[in-house]
Amino acid sequence: MKITRLELIKVKPRWMFLKMYTDSDIVGYGEPILEGHTNALEAVVKEFEDYLIGKDPMRIEHHVQALYRGGFYRGGPLMLSAISGIEQAMWDIKGKYYNCPVYEMLGGKCRDKVRMYTHIKTTGAVEFSVEDMLAMARKRLQQGYTALKYSIIPPIHATEPPAKINEHIERFAAVRKTIGDDVELAIDFHGRVAPSLAPALIEKLKPYSPMFVEEPVLPENVDCMADISRKTTVPIAAGERLFGKFQYRELIEKQAVRIVQPDICHVGGIFEGRKIAAMAENYFMTVAPHNPLGPVSLASCLQLDACIPNFLVQEHPGNADGSDLGVGYIKKPFVLEGGYIAVPDGPGLGVELDEDKLKDKIYDGKWTTPRVYFEDGSNADW
Repeated sequence: MKITRLELIKVKPRWMFLKMYTDSDIVGYGEPILEGHTNALEAVVKEFEDYLIGKDPMRIEHHVQALYRGGFYRGGPLMLSAISGIEQAMWDIKGKYYNCPVYEMLGGKCRDKVRMYTHIKTTGAVEFSVEDMLAMARKRLQQGYTALKYSIIPPIHATEPPAKINEHIERFAAVRKTIGDDVELAIDFHGRVAPSLAPALIEKLKPYSPMFVEEPVLPENVDCMADISRKTTVPIAAGERLFGKFQYRELIEKQAVRIVQPDICHVGGIFEGRKIAAMAENYFMTVAPHNPLGPVSLASCLQLDACIPNFLVQEHPGNADGSDLGVGYIKKPFVLEGGYIAVPDGPGLGVELDEDKLKDKIYDGKWTTPRVYFEDGSNADW
């Protein structure tokens, strides 16, 4: 079997799907995307197509190594995001060829269903009221979730007055009171908080039992994150902005986190996520894959979640229209029951795009990451 063509489909709200064609009737799907840089990523995928045409898609690791090591410059968001979607599509093809899910080729499933968590804010919103959050939290409880998360509201200065700090704590406390103690609640600092403020905020959140604090600081300085992690018993999570196992090595070896969050659309694909999970297992860390994207991304995550022993929980956006679960995008959307999704048993990734429904969702790929500014006009971290 040979790869004959790659086709990219840009669809709203900000996703891009890959169809990998072969000289057989098997087509593989992937989701190569880098939010805010879709058209630049398209160019990288097209460059890789020159290498892939005529190659056997079953030699997944060989091709990933060739794409990664074939040039003088390695790594980075664009390269790894392109490789991720390509790798997912090759696994999809291989699973369809052998008529088995991807996880069966990665050791078999460790669980029958995957615990999910979702957000309690409007997707893409930077500012949202406490009342809206509490209403959304109640709705999520009705939907059966046992774990929820929201992101701290920017902009945040390196130091803040007590009144401002208390706003953040009171918001978390209000959500905790609303959902009770039977549901876990995480908060994402999103790299918006400076090292001078993060430890104090975490300490004040501690009485309300956060499931984890995500990206308490930006991930570039691992020593800084490790220092924060050592100062608290609240679990620290990070990894969504790291690309490939080599960037994870320092995070894991320095035990800067307790929970690693590889994004299967950015980290290098499903098998790279499996390698990172194994690295984390050596340090008794758990894995909670990052996923703010579409149904092919979710399908890829579920394959990883099914086969790793140190899985914790799987993120998905929880879009109101069910689009992230595949409604209007794939022929058989994922179904959430009691806060879980059953491990899929279809071949490959277990999904098929609904080409007819995708037609009215096609767009030009232009999507701008929201920008946030301080009151003096300077840039803040989003």
